[in-house]
Amino acid sequence: MTLQPYSPSVSRYESGMNYRRCGRSGILLPEVSLGLWQNFGADRPYSLSRDIILHAFDRGVVSFDLANNYGIPYGSAEETFGRVMNDSLHPFRDELFIATKAGYDMWPGPYGNWGSRKYLTASLNQSLRRMNIDYVDLFYSHRYDPSTPLEETLQALVDIVKQGKALYVGISRWPLEAMKYAVSYLAERDTPCLVFQDKLNILDRAPIESGLTEWLVSEGCGFTSFSPLAQGLLTSRYLKGVPADSRAASGRHLKASQVTPALVEKLVALDKVAGERGETLAQMALAWVLNTPGVTSVIVGCSSMEQFDDSLGAVSSAPFTASQLERIDAIARG
Repeated sequence: MTLQPYSPSVSRYESGMNYRRCGRSGILLPEVSLGLWQNFGADRPYSLSRDIILHAFDRGVVSFDLANNYGIPYGSAEETFGRVMNDSLHPFRDELFIATKAGYDMWPGPYGNWGSRKYLTASLNQSLRRMNIDYVDLFYSHRYDPSTPLEETLQALVDIVKQGKALYVGISRWPLEAMKYAVSYLAERDTPCLVFQDKLNILDRAPIESGLTEWLVSEGCGFTSFSPLAQGLLTSRYLKGVPADSRAASGRHLKASQVTPALVEKLVALDKVAGERGETLAQMALAWVLNTPGVTSVIVGCSSMEQFDDSLGAVSSAPFTASQLERIDAIARG
């Protein structure tokens, strides 16, 4: 199949996308970032993945969130992105903010997992080759390693920046006390933690309830939310139960048993609030996350351009009234 030459939209920065400063840094992230966790591996048509990535860029989305083991098989999401860089986006590299991570299982043996210096360094080297780039804008420690000394993991992040392989570093899903140590350690070595990534959505508010988001604001660290749509639950897909072609039906990452009658009742009630606001449930759910103080960007995945465009509607969402927020809270906690 012959790919059409790509020229980005000349109005990509006039499409309505808003950009937020990430903590106390020079980085401005779009309110909606494209995540390549699912739907961008070798099991998906390359032409569709390319179309979605380029469509996102045409809409002002300059932030792309990856990890070493994203895609089926592991690494294939980065390979897909690398092909898009090669055939389309390479001339626009300086407009892009590319993030990747390491921390979960990637290859067999003791050095293909967790947080050792060897694993983090080797993984990033592989990621750069797969993506056909010289550096990433942001490199995350993807998870807390209870066995490796924190100093080893954190010093590896410092050295990766000093080597020019990443411009900034971030932390994903570390416990709060470990995160506090990480922020202090990195700041003392002139490699400040730019961003913390965690799950946050209407149904899962742990980062807010633990005081994490408030603390991050005080430290000048940004927050990016993955799974802001709760694995697709906070969309119109599950308002009548589990569709046969849904993620829950396939049993990957979301199980049909999780979609209980009580949950469906909540989703229907939330959808009613969204309708009153003139929005889809997905748009309202994303807007709710973006309404949280300290949140810089929501990371959304998609399987089509139409799905992605629906998510982008959150950017122009109307402000929440106090009454609407109270109703959403009551429904989610009920």
